[in-house]
Parts: sequence; structure tokens; C-alpha cells
Amino acid sequence: MRVLAVETSTLSGGAALLDERVVGEYMLDVRVTHSERLMTAIDQLLGDAGWTVRDLEGIAVTVGPGSFTGLRVGLSTVKGLALALAIPVAAVPTLDAMAAMLPYAALPVCPVLDARKREVYASLYRWDGLGMRRQWDYLAIAPDDLARRLDEPVIVVGDGAHAIDSPWARRVEPPRRGPTPAVVGALGRTRLALGDTVAAADLVPIYLRPSEAELKRRGAAVR
Repeated sequence: MRVLAVETSTLSGGAALLDERVVGEYMLDVRVTHSERLMTAIDQLLGDAGWTVRDLEGIAVTVGPGSFTGLRVGLSTVKGLALALAIPVAAVPTLDAMAAMLPYAALPVCPVLDARKREVYASLYRWDGLGMRRQWDYLAIAPDDLARRLDEPVIVVGDGAHAIDSPWARRVEPPRRGPTPAVVGALGRTRLALGDTVAAADLVPIYLRPSEAELKRRGAAVR
């Protein structure tokens, strides 16, 4: 199955093409908005691979938690492509994809994303011989509270890892902000093969707390 993977939940993000292997991947960890570069990256990947959009048989996309703006850009792009091409979509939680970058890890893995407002997004995963299995709910939590939850050596990854002040935290170098598009694609291909898909119209992000715009609307309503 030929799959396009899209990751826009973090500042790095990017896109990848996969069939039985990773055909191509684009990542750029700079402060350029996804709206400025996502379609350009997809077009370049398709051209370099000798594919057209009509060759795509499915799309995998991260659905958060993560950047509200980035998620809106990625999901709207994927919705448009999926509807135009009539192909299925696999929704991949961002923290799941981050944990999947460390398969076979002997230690538990805790992906941590900067959520701003003195919080991080996080969860905990363990390798069970087949995959990284989530042990906690997806959390929006203060870094100190997350540090207190760690009671054994844990690999912490992501752009919020530096904020976790715990003797149990083991950090990966060099650091990455979030998941690679290729890993998102690999998880998505598995979901697509199992029929675990989402209709484009029903594709929604995982928001663990209201966006700034939603908070402003609520404040206006109260006044």
C-alpha cells in the first residue's frame, strides 16, 4: 500500500512516503509554519519518488496532542486530499508515534511535548514484545507533577523532555521535537491494513485542553 504520512503537531513535522519501505521523508526543524511548507514538501516528495497523488492508497496523519495551529493545518490538508482522492485515513496519536521511535527499549518511554502555559503533554509506554503499549492516559500536566510520577529509570523524549527534573529521567541525544513522519507512516500503514480508519469528515484532533481561541470565546460568553 502506498501511503502518504503527514506530521504537523510539532514545529519540526514534515511528510513521508511509504510502500513496503520508506520511499522518502521530509523534515525541517525550523520556525517556518506548516502552512508555508507542507504542500511544497508533499509535491517535492511525490515528484522525487516518481509518484502522483493518484498513486496514493491511504494517508496517515498525527492527530495530537500538540500545536493547535499545526494540527489544524495538517488535518485540513489531509481532509482535502482524502476527500478528493477517495482514500482512507489513519489517525495516529502524536505521543504514540514518539514512543514508536524507540522499539525494543528495555526501559519505559515517556514522550513529552511542550504544551506551553507551564504544562507538557505526556504519556508512558512499555515494549511488550510486539509494540509500544501505552500505560497512562494522555496527559496535560505540570512538568514537576510529571517528574513526581516517575519512580524508575525512564527514557524521556520530545521538546518538553528538558523540563522534567527527575533523577529517573534518561534523555536521548541529539533531541528531537516530535515523531518522524516515517514512523507516523509505519503506524498508519498498520492501521490502514487492519481497516482502522477514520472518515475524512470525522477526522478531529486530540485536544487535552481548550485552545486559546476557545478560552477567549468562553470569556466573552461569560461577560
